[in-house]
Amino acid sequence: MQPHDALAADGTVAPWSPEAETSVLGALMLNNDLFDEVGDTLEARHFHDPRNSKIFTTIAAQVISGKPADVVSVLVALQEAGHADIDLPYLNGISQVSFSLSSVKRYAEVVLERSMSRGLMDAAWEVRELAVTPGLDSAERLDQAQAKLQALAVNRGRQAPVAVGDMAAALCERVEQLSRGEIEPGIRTGIPGLDKRLNGGLRPGKLIILAARPAVGKSSLAMQVALNLAADGVGAGFLSQEMPKADLMDRIGANTGRIFLDNIITGQMRDQDWARLTAAIDRMVKLPLFLDDQPALTLADIQAKARALVRQHGIKLLVLDYIQLCGSRKTNDKRHHQIEEISRGLKALAKQLGITIIALSQLNRGLESRVGGKPQLSDLKESGAIEEDADVVMLLSLNHIAPHGGKVVEVDFAKNRQGRVGSVPLAFDGAYQHWTDSAEPLSTPDLGRRKASHYTDDI
Repeated sequence: MQPHDALAADGTVAPWSPEAETSVLGALMLNNDLFDEVGDTLEARHFHDPRNSKIFTTIAAQVISGKPADVVSVLVALQEAGHADIDLPYLNGISQVSFSLSSVKRYAEVVLERSMSRGLMDAAWEVRELAVTPGLDSAERLDQAQAKLQALAVNRGRQAPVAVGDMAAALCERVEQLSRGEIEPGIRTGIPGLDKRLNGGLRPGKLIILAARPAVGKSSLAMQVALNLAADGVGAGFLSQEMPKADLMDRIGANTGRIFLDNIITGQMRDQDWARLTAAIDRMVKLPLFLDDQPALTLADIQAKARALVRQHGIKLLVLDYIQLCGSRKTNDKRHHQIEEISRGLKALAKQLGITIIALSQLNRGLESRVGGKPQLSDLKESGAIEEDADVVMLLSLNHIAPHGGKVVEVDFAKNRQGRVGSVPLAFDGAYQHWTDSAEPLSTPDLGRRKASHYTDDI
């Protein structure tokens, strides 16, 4: 069978453009400098005709090593590599194809487009086969199907490095726009103390770790940030592996309506509570906030949900509650290796989708026996990769109880790649599940820890 008659996996003729393939190769052999225009995106695997693939590989090797890559030089290199199926008449035929040197990039784009089409056809066939493969449960079928399709999107073309000088003007323009207030440095969290440490708020592509021991309020604080964004019309998603959606809605109702959480949970509502709940619901129906309570999420689950939320609702923030509850298909791996995979996958996902991800994390129990009890980066549970992958790590701890009975929680920015480290005091009103900046300063460690130790209310 001739190469141009090759079939895809489903038996149909595979789409390809022999003219585009030979035009790229002919142009490269005529002018080796053109390799710089296509070498950063085009690879040998993108060529459908195996002979063309070998020729491109040879041209690339010659150019990279500083050797000429004309018809004769390429032929000699192919013969030395044992590729007897490619002779001088074939190479001469390529070099004599009518093409434009200035259009080589367009030829390369056609080759890439046809390659993607063939990949989609093959992936579709493989997914169809997965659907009837015995021994796989539905989750495994979905994971493998998503992986096959995702592989087509990865590295469609490598980015070329850009000179600092070429980006200097854009830097100046962005700083001028910031100084004039025409653009915001980040998406505001609605809590000024956090925004100040984040140099303006949440930024796309960033992974923020929010860590604490159980019952210190990390889920509630993350929900407050998501609610604040949604109230400003910025889409947010909340993946809760610990609490069902109904419990989350109780907290959202208490926060939005300023109603005692206990009253909502028990249904023992006062007359004014009903009025507040009605007003809260009117506001809640307009919020671009999306909840999901599927347990034991794998990295593939998180990726699929995040992409769907970005595509369908344009979210800018995704909260994951929390990392240590995530599952993994690699059941034979040690747990810290599984956590590493999830942590690094979350950072890559944030960059790919251009969103902020706030991932909650538990801290090791050992810090409770430490003098002062203040958490440190080394207390991040099960994996040091969480610290390495994060752009920001916020460690929460109860500092003291204010005179009016509210709680002052210390948020320690233990890692902050584009900002200063240090602590911020926040006020938490557990009755309403509401967070704000604290008017009370952080107390000294001894006094604060002593007061906190006598307070056992779950926050």
